[in-house]
Parts: sequence; C-alpha cells; structure tokens
Amino acid sequence: MDRVLWTKDQVKLAFHLYCQLQFGKLHRGNPEIIQLAKLLGRTPSSLALRLVNMSSLDPAIRASGRSGMKNASKLDHEVWEEFHEDWERLAEDCDRLRQALEQSQPLEPLVTTADELGILDDFTGETRSVITQQRMKQNFFRRAVLASYQGRCCMSGLSEPRLLIASHIVPWSKDHANRLNPSNGLCLSAIHDRAFDLGFLTLDDDYRVLLSEKLQSSSDAFVVQTFHAIAGRPIEMPYRFLPEPAFIKRHRQEVFNG
Repeated sequence: MDRVLWTKDQVKLAFHLYCQLQFGKLHRGNPEIIQLAKLLGRTPSSLALRLVNMSSLDPAIRASGRSGMKNASKLDHEVWEEFHEDWERLAEDCDRLRQALEQSQPLEPLVTTADELGILDDFTGETRSVITQQRMKQNFFRRAVLASYQGRCCMSGLSEPRLLIASHIVPWSKDHANRLNPSNGLCLSAIHDRAFDLGFLTLDDDYRVLLSEKLQSSSDAFVVQTFHAIAGRPIEMPYRFLPEPAFIKRHRQEVFNG
C-alpha cells in the first residue's frame, strides 16, 4: 500500500502533523503518527520518513547542519509553499480532511495532554461552529510553536507546559494572514508572554531581549530576578520556523514601550 503515490491531500495532512510534533517525536512509534498513518492507508514508518524528509524544506533545519533529510518531493515543496501563503486556509482544509477520514474510519481517541490545549479568547455571542473553528486554529498554532521550541520558554527556559503560551509576535487581531504562521510565534512563559504583549519587552534584530525603560529602572526584586537577568541575552532559537525578522521589527515599532 505504501508504494501507491501520495496524493496532495495526504501530503497536506502529513505536513499539518509535522508542524505540531517536536523533532525528536518524528518516529514510527509516535501514537499520532500511527493514527494518521492508519487513516492514510500508510505504514507508520512511511509516514515518519515523509515527516523527516519535510524537515529539509525549512531554512532553520538546513542552517543547523542536520543531514539525511534531502528527499522532499516536488509535492512536498508545493504544499510547503501553499501553507506559507495561507496558513489559515490550509489549517481549515486539513481539519476538514481529517474529519472526513475519521468519519469513515473511527479510531480510538488519543489522550489530550496539557501542552496540546488551546487558549480561547472570549467568544461571547459567536456560534458554536465559529468557536470550534477558532479552537482548532489556536490549537494548531499553539502546538506548532511549542513543538518548534521543544516545549521551553525561549527567554527563561521554563518547560512546564501548563505555564507556556504560544505568543503572537504581531498580535492575532493585527495580521490575519499570519496569525497561524509559526514564524509569528514565540514560546513564552505566562509572565513573559504578558510582558511581551504589553510592550514591556521585545527583541532586537539579533533576537536579544530588550527591556522597556520602566522595567530597566525598576528595583522590584521580582522584576530584577525575572527580567533584568535576561536583558541583552539572546533567546533560545527554535529548531524550525525561525521568528520572522519583519514581525520582530513590527513588534518593536508598534507594541514596545521603549
């Protein structure tokens, strides 16, 4: 069955999953890979290999010097480009495709862990279907960002998933085209996420932490310990989906209270 050519829809679903898994979890024993392989009529080994080969498309992966990931197909390239042109539409497409497959092949549900839970805004007055769509989109973005940073806050190193946020560099409401783009995200602890959103800190062009004057001048013990300690330090870079420099610059210009 694995000798049958992959369809574009199958590659979309594979890449959708690739975005949400940490690099060390791209193996045939991963329950999520096993489940999707069953839906696609593929072996877990075949799907895992496809996911690893997709890594070669990411500039961050290539820059790291990792080898053995050079077999991405023309179709992989095409799907990669489509995702980067419209992350939201592709996420919606994959959700629809996945639901159709699951309806025809009922599977045992996987256990949802704390790090996979999305964070919802206030959807008062919106329909259930809209809420469901927003949950799906936010969950995809969260998982993609946390996986890229290996589940650690890029400023503090915190690894407790219940205290981690997939923080938008350019706010969700300000750039619809990039609100699901993992390169518009940083994995931050809840306190660093809040400070970032309020403009108390940002990054320079070399991804080093910049503090606002208010934080720099504060003598509060918590501020000194939590923020002064990271001032001027570079963040821990993700292994894929590097933060887009244009988004960082926009955050400095539009959000940062220097």
